[in-house]
Amino acid sequence: MTRVKRGVNTKKRHKKLLKQTEGFWGQRKNVIRRAEETLLRAMAFAYKGRKLKKRDMRGLFITRIGAAAKERGISYSQLTHGLKQANIELNRKMLSQLAIFEPEAFTKLVDLAKVA
Repeated sequence: MTRVKRGVNTKKRHKKLLKQTEGFWGQRKNVIRRAEETLLRAMAFAYKGRKLKKRDMRGLFITRIGAAAKERGISYSQLTHGLKQANIELNRKMLSQLAIFEPEAFTKLVDLAKVA
């Protein structure tokens, strides 16, 4: 049986790993074992962070809508209930954008919600 030399593949895999850990501190960037541990952990945090970002943004949208609604004399919960009754299906991101950049349109939506 012939001998299989795997150095090329290992070196390629190691170089790929070290490229990803560039900028890490100490051994975490240049010792394969430490770099691999750190990278796995970093990728787990990145995954979790992407989920948390969505949660944070939703909270921000609700805060913005609530503040804009209060200025027009209605609470956030009354506004969302009124919009649902009026069959207006706008997500929180779009309502937030309207409240900031199109205040006249948002006011009309608030009036529709009050009527419903």
